[in-house]
Amino acid sequence: MRRIAILPARGGSKRFPGKNVVDFFGKPIIAYPIEAALATGLFERTIVSSDDPSILEVSRGIGAEVDRRSSHLASDSAHLVDVCLDLLDRESQAGRNYDQFCMIHATSPLLRPEDICAVMALLEAGVCDFAAALTEYNLPAHQALKIDSSGFLSPMWPELVSIHSHMLPPFRAGNGSTYAASVKAFREQRTFFGQPMRGHLMSRFRSVDIDVEEELIMSKLFKAYLERVEGA
Repeated sequence: MRRIAILPARGGSKRFPGKNVVDFFGKPIIAYPIEAALATGLFERTIVSSDDPSILEVSRGIGAEVDRRSSHLASDSAHLVDVCLDLLDRESQAGRNYDQFCMIHATSPLLRPEDICAVMALLEAGVCDFAAALTEYNLPAHQALKIDSSGFLSPMWPELVSIHSHMLPPFRAGNGSTYAASVKAFREQRTFFGQPMRGHLMSRFRSVDIDVEEELIMSKLFKAYLERVEGA
């Protein structure tokens, strides 16, 4: 079984410039998911895809291989599905083909090697082609409200909003850290949420994907808490 890990790390974030390499307890944020991927021992290659030379340099120093992303895949409108498909296609053209791949977000510093292993273990040829790291919703998902153009609220799902939570199946959300798929199915369905799909549940404290500075502050608090209660 041949596997590849891909860590997309675009350099042009407008909400949090430089987020991929910002300091997180003495190391750039991207160091943590790179080290987690390498520590699994699962992957033939662990590649950081970026348009930013500084991110590529930092990633190479941590131990990842790097890929300079094409400019058309570095814009705000570019999709991570296309980034991964492009890299997988170029790997195939170079004679490197894979059965499975894992897409790991570069801004998930509390992700552990065992979480990546757990997500990958959910893939099963002929049974399950997609998997993702999940977390629980902080609030009852079935009571979500939507806002119309006039500013008025209404239930997103009127048929569910009054049902007691214990009468509904558990709701889960992808936590943004880790997605895995068979390469064949990913090429056919062109999504990280293809079917059939399984999920690995992670705690809310580890389920952080940093997009804004406030989430960096929150992640530092979560890490301190986890170290105290888990010795992590």
